[in-house]
Amino acid sequence: MSVASPARTPSPTATAELDRQLDRLVDAGFPTLAGITEDRLRTLAAPLREHLPAEPFVLVTSRELLAPERLVELARLRTKTGFTTMAADDLARFVPTADVELPDAPLYLLVDVDAGEETRNVRPDDALSTILGTGRTPLTLEEGLAVAVQHPEWLRERTCFQMLGSRAGDKRVTGVWVSKGAPRLGWCWGGNPHTWLGMASAAARIG
Repeated sequence: MSVASPARTPSPTATAELDRQLDRLVDAGFPTLAGITEDRLRTLAAPLREHLPAEPFVLVTSRELLAPERLVELARLRTKTGFTTMAADDLARFVPTADVELPDAPLYLLVDVDAGEETRNVRPDDALSTILGTGRTPLTLEEGLAVAVQHPEWLRERTCFQMLGSRAGDKRVTGVWVSKGAPRLGWCWGGNPHTWLGMASAAARIG
């Protein structure tokens, strides 16, 4: 679900949260990796300030700004840097599914993210219908990485998760979990359940 909520005066709490997430991207080195300035990053996020939701949100950066194999490097647990063994050309094959409508913007907000603890040990292909049936939307590859960048503690305190909103035309589903103490971007089969992987979803996208 992609929406552009009516412009309104943002709450101080929501504004502070957006600033916190922007600061986290800057501190992690996003502008340098993306080849833009810090000022440019904040300028791209400026339109979102008029549409900040009351619900918790996660700031998402598009693939056009930074590819997944580089974005995962910004997800860190303590001193461990996120990584992937998937090749860049393989990751490029994972694109949004027909069920997912993304905002046409370089940055947007993902509202009310749920890491999917209740869908652990459920086949990803089966969990998708449950997510869609509740009016929620599965996370894309980039959205899952955005959550890992902003909330790496979720990978330990809540649940590691998979992103059903991006597929490569085969039976694989990407996911983010902890490997050797670091966030890892990888994949699992869509027909295989895992006790340690949930299916992440969100209520809406704003951009």
